[in-house]
Amino acid sequence: MTTAPYAYSLRDIHGPDPVAWWPPAPGWWLLALALAALLWLAWRYRPQIRIAIRSPWRWDAARRLRDLRRRARHQDLKTTAQEFSELVRRIGIARYGRSACAGLAGENWLLWLQEHDRSGFPWAERGRLLLEAPYAPPVPRQAEADRLLELIDAALAWLGADLQYSARGAKAGV
Repeated sequence: MTTAPYAYSLRDIHGPDPVAWWPPAPGWWLLALALAALLWLAWRYRPQIRIAIRSPWRWDAARRLRDLRRRARHQDLKTTAQEFSELVRRIGIARYGRSACAGLAGENWLLWLQEHDRSGFPWAERGRLLLEAPYAPPVPRQAEADRLLELIDAALAWLGADLQYSARGAKAGV
């Protein structure tokens, strides 16, 4: 049996060359960039992340206060004041404990709010609506509605100042 001359030029089947690991494909570069951005954001906002993990009640309370503020224009003043008073009391109990503020009423409650409000709102002077509105007849009064909106904004600031203070405390290791 004779072999043809072209048979000597045939070679065995072989696969493609192996893929080099460097440089990576563009998708890997994008993934590395996204991971670096995520790590930077986590480092940048670590105090806020700690607060959100430790006390989610603050975010829920702020959401409820914003919702109450939105509904305050259309809702009865008496109902809104009752909801607001209950929410502020819940915030105080959650932040400072039941023994610190649950038993307070009237002027003592307003003085306690003023003392524990880091934003400096004069609760003892402007917070009288909290004491009077739940017992007042359901008559729409624009001036009192505006005062109630001012109190809701003050409670949001109180909660916001509390969040900022906690973030500084977390940063300082307190």
